Amino acid sequence: MLEYRRSSTASPAQAWRLLARPDAWSEWAPHLRGAWGLGAPEVEEGSRGAARVAWVVPVPAKITQKEPGRAWRWRVGPYSMEHRVEPNGSGCEVVLEVSASGPFERLFDLSYGRAIPALLGRLADAAADREAADGASPA
Repeated sequence: MLEYRRSSTASPAQAWRLLARPDAWSEWAPHLRGAWGLGAPEVEEGSRGAARVAWVVPVPAKITQKEPGRAWRWRVGPYSMEHRVEPNGSGCEVVLEVSASGPFERLFDLSYGRAIPALLGRLADAAADREAADGASPA
């Protein structure tokens, strides 16, 4: 199993909004240009659909588990991926765990896995920015 994580000053609820809503994925993962059939407004356990990668390629996926406000798991090709939000003292951790059989984990880590730290950083920052904007009072 591979695990990637990033700290955010945002609340777990704010990070969850970006992580669990397909319509918000492009805010932190610009290569994901939408999804269909996976649930709305949040991913839904048991849903089958696809994520649109790089404006063109639909990638079939199935949401296999969901713990509202905390974690969701999907199956994409040979990969099982869990997206999770963990509270910490000053905000939260955003986490991605990836598992696959045989050489697929290593292949993931050497390819897409290299982008995951930056993508989780974008998610952590976007959640913190949203929270700051929500808390800002009008001038």
